[in-house]
Amino acid sequence: MQDQYDYIVIGAGSAGCAVAARLADSRAGSVALLEAGGHDFNPAITIPIGIASTVPKPGPFNYGYATEPQPALNERVGYQPRGRGLGGSSSINGMIYIRGTPSDYERWAADGCDGWGWEDVLPYFKRSERNERLGGQAEDAWHGGQGPMDVVDTRSTNPFDRRFLQAAECAGLRYNPDFNGAEQEASASSSVPSATASAGMQRGPTCTRATANRSMAAATTCRC
Repeated sequence: MQDQYDYIVIGAGSAGCAVAARLADSRAGSVALLEAGGHDFNPAITIPIGIASTVPKPGPFNYGYATEPQPALNERVGYQPRGRGLGGSSSINGMIYIRGTPSDYERWAADGCDGWGWEDVLPYFKRSERNERLGGQAEDAWHGGQGPMDVVDTRSTNPFDRRFLQAAECAGLRYNPDFNGAEQEASASSSVPSATASAGMQRGPTCTRATANRSMAAATTCRC
């Protein structure tokens, strides 16, 4: 391991891995990707049901942060699981790929965060994504098709998922086939993980491993 690098990327989550891979692909110089956690080759990550062991409490793959008391929630403290290891929180997020709402980014820009408006960040979401729905096309209005992060539709659906969505439609919630598209609010928004995984876009372990391992092969990777 060398002592000096042209670029040091802190954190090997989805974003860090994509940044490291882009830098390495561009031949911009030497790259070190630093990650406090370990590898993601573990059944708790590679098998979907592993979320039951990684998310509920802090552990080797989860920092398990707590929020400040929230005034709007009667001063309750919220639990915030955050991934620790290659893939970051994408390794323990229940296999769901979901972005923030456009209004979130617009509010950040209005508050003074230049360059963080929705139209500013959308091109980067698209560049990072390889969405199988595009069939290899470069991009459409909402998604990218040639980035380093695989996004695929769920391979297995459960009859109860479909019944949940049907019940939501009966209750007046419109079905949304893509909650990373024009809007998120509808019967596919993230209220029940099993329903959202089957109704929207699923990010399986291939995203984390492929992106992280590609970055590791292209960049010099360290763990601290």
